[in-house]
Amino acid sequence: MSGSALQGTGFVLASKSASRRAMLDAAGLQYDIDSADMDERALEREMADAPPAEIAQALATAKAAAVSPAHKGRIILGSDSLVEVDGRRFDKPASREDAAEHLRFFSGREMRLHSAASLVRDGKVQWVGHDCARLSVRSLSEGFIADYLDAEWPAVSYCVGVFRIEAAGVQLFDRIDGDQFTVLGMPLLQVLAALRDHGVLPR
Repeated sequence: MSGSALQGTGFVLASKSASRRAMLDAAGLQYDIDSADMDERALEREMADAPPAEIAQALATAKAAAVSPAHKGRIILGSDSLVEVDGRRFDKPASREDAAEHLRFFSGREMRLHSAASLVRDGKVQWVGHDCARLSVRSLSEGFIADYLDAEWPAVSYCVGVFRIEAAGVQLFDRIDGDQFTVLGMPLLQVLAALRDHGVLPR
């Protein structure tokens, strides 16, 4: 099978996440980008009492649904990640000071990273998937936090968990249990299977 055949017929990614684009690019997929314009925090507030996995899946679906009307007949891929530590959910840091506070809270605790994805076509949900990774954050000194943010801010302002695992963020952890793609922000193997099931990628 040729490389072009492996790329499939293409779909639309409803995200501007660099890590998600990098995953899809590395997998050799053909796709377009149309990032969703929606109030993620409002949806999270509405679902405040729901389990993190459900919130992540709802956010992924909402992103795909928001983009779908502009792409009649096409599959839209939405994805979202949510971090939970000791029962508390964390969004992207609003400022460097906020990021430092997040890191202080994470220090010495287990982080649960929920990554979800959804496929929508013509406004109808075709598939939703989710995976969870567990990351043990080592004890972080104030000096390390300051140096880390000197190096990684503002790049990590776009990241739940205040880290890019493919960059210096790996230094936050002493153990990671879970799929590498989930840690990067999307359950890619599930997504690929769903794209095959819906005729976007060849079997």
